[in-house]
Amino acid sequence: MYKIAITGPESTGKTVLAKQLARHYKTEWVPEYSREFLGHTNGKYSENDLATILKGQVDAESRMISKANKFLFCDTDPLVIWIWSKVKYGSVNRKIENALNDHKYDLYLLTYPDLPWEKDELRESEGRLFELFDLYHNKLKTMKLPFEIISGSGTNRLQCAVNALKRFR
Repeated sequence: MYKIAITGPESTGKTVLAKQLARHYKTEWVPEYSREFLGHTNGKYSENDLATILKGQVDAESRMISKANKFLFCDTDPLVIWIWSKVKYGSVNRKIENALNDHKYDLYLLTYPDLPWEKDELRESEGRLFELFDLYHNKLKTMKLPFEIISGSGTNRLQCAVNALKRFR
């Protein structure tokens, strides 16, 4: 079983890609728990809530892994929460820091911000996507985590991810 994190700035197609990859490989994907959490709080949250969101994400992965077939695609990961906290609050909770260091994936698919911005009530970073992408890219490199950059639109983006998974295996 390979756990694949789909990571990157908001509005870069992570959810669509997770669904497409799960369909392509006839397996499961884990939705982004923060959307469920924020749906219950009308989009309001505090710095302490980020650790709760992270726990919900990791718990959802644990529930889905036994249902997956060869790959489990995770629509977000501790790196997303780490960067969210660092950018929004200028600091990172120890639980999030520990999860980033301990909760690893076999491969990270880093989504490039080359898609049109899609506004929704939970997104906060319009106009900062390339800055955020650089934060993800640098952190993945610094931590020496295995990653591939995924770019393009539509079926080209999916094919880019499929090719990355072929190189990985």
